[in-house]
Amino acid sequence: MGSSVMAKALFHKSQRVYVKPVGTWVPIERVVPHWVKGVDEPLRITYDCGLGRLFHAHELASEETMHRMDRCQEDDDDDMLIEQWRVVRRLMKWRSGDGQVVLGVTPGTYPAVATDDGPNSGWRVPATDYDRDPARIEHQARMIAHTPDLFRLARKVSEFASAHPDDVPAELRPVVQRCAKILRAVYRLEEDTAAAAE
Repeated sequence: MGSSVMAKALFHKSQRVYVKPVGTWVPIERVVPHWVKGVDEPLRITYDCGLGRLFHAHELASEETMHRMDRCQEDDDDDMLIEQWRVVRRLMKWRSGDGQVVLGVTPGTYPAVATDDGPNSGWRVPATDYDRDPARIEHQARMIAHTPDLFRLARKVSEFASAHPDDVPAELRPVVQRCAKILRAVYRLEEDTAAAAE
């Protein structure tokens, strides 16, 4: 296995980092490499920040990164906290694409959702799932790719409701409650709070 797929630690023990899902600064307690037998370098590295679960590098930001982002985006920190995903086309290895009849789709390709800049990053479906219902999989890929934008909207709604509870119309209160529930589920706030209380 080439060294290009091996993980490198981006942060070190005792380094002060911003934990994006929790929205707080903490020192890293442990750098946790994940090893595979017979491989000289770890395949993945996570970080223990003392918050009840391990965090991946994309969930953390150094002080230098935060200062740089503050200068670039003083009015909006959404791009730092929420990722940008996109649908990419990957070549089918299991068939040529002959007979593929989904409108707007390049024959011989299937959708994957790129969640970072790695060449094979992100979410994809097994060939059997795609072949069973290509139109449905294409639709799901578009939904997944737009999830960060929808999540951003849910956060804005929740932030507004928290700051202005008396200004939220009664008919929107269930929407606000649903947004808050989604945010808690994504950030696992209830689990983290319960773990901290034990």
